[in-house]
Amino acid sequence: MLSVAQLSRTVFSQLVVRAQTFSSLRAFAVCSPIKQAIMSYTIVERGAPNSLDYRIFFKGPNGIVSPFHDIPLHADAEKTTFNMVVEVPRWSNAKMEIATTAKMNPIKQDIKKGKLRYVKNCFPHHGYIWNYGAFPQTWEDPNHVDAHTSCKGDNDPLDVCEIGHRVANRGDVVQVKLLGTMAMIDEGETDWKMLAIDVNDPLASQLNDIDDIKKYMPGFIEATREWFKIYKIPDGKPENQFAFDGEAKDKEFALQIVNQTHEQWKNLVSKKTEKGGLACENISVAGSPFITSGEDAQSAVDQSAPPAEAEPISSEVDKWHYVKL
Repeated sequence: MLSVAQLSRTVFSQLVVRAQTFSSLRAFAVCSPIKQAIMSYTIVERGAPNSLDYRIFFKGPNGIVSPFHDIPLHADAEKTTFNMVVEVPRWSNAKMEIATTAKMNPIKQDIKKGKLRYVKNCFPHHGYIWNYGAFPQTWEDPNHVDAHTSCKGDNDPLDVCEIGHRVANRGDVVQVKLLGTMAMIDEGETDWKMLAIDVNDPLASQLNDIDDIKKYMPGFIEATREWFKIYKIPDGKPENQFAFDGEAKDKEFALQIVNQTHEQWKNLVSKKTEKGGLACENISVAGSPFITSGEDAQSAVDQSAPPAEAEPISSEVDKWHYVKL
């Protein structure tokens, strides 16, 4: 396993700056290598980065969209490639996430006891060790007891670990190949972790299933399991547990989970399932009773804090924590 500790502090700083520095309006595209129309999005940043007010909204050709509901899960007609919304770039610490209870679901930083949440650096891991984000149009129903884990869902979109070499930007929408999954049990809830790779990564053609990760990236699955197992320990919580004794399941199994949670999301936005406080406003989901106007969607941006300079980050965020199991 390649230890992050082997990287020099200079390189670390460059990576973190690259991951956390953004313009106030940045364009990117989602397109398929298989004759597919390009879907372009921009991000709109509001508030000051590293503050309680910071938000990242998503804007499509027709205005503000929800990254939870409006960005399609599938990126090609064959449904073999998926769109991933990047919430946390690799090596960074800020626990950013799609705000499932906020109108139009902007990305914001998680808050604990009134303070911004940062994951600890559990030696030798610095921040997140992959580009971390979510599959849009998926939902782990908290009323559904998973047959494999005997635990209910965590009420969030599916989490995705993108394992390619590029350090993505917060708010990127990346086309990925699904490779497998791990079933973490987080405080009694099922919290699937999908393993995927950017279709444009140099290794993408060689990685097609979970065994390929073991072959071409030896130690990576073990490092991923360790990261999820220990990352909350410095906060005084017990280590996380896994179903299947921590075994990573293959692509076919992972596809079943994606399809299952996609159907659960359909029930959510069609009002067949109690939404339980989630914000389901969208501008494009056919048949959804939560479709809203472009003007109403824009109002979520207009009512948020205006853009501002980034707030400083405490030096404590970069501190090493040594975890003994």
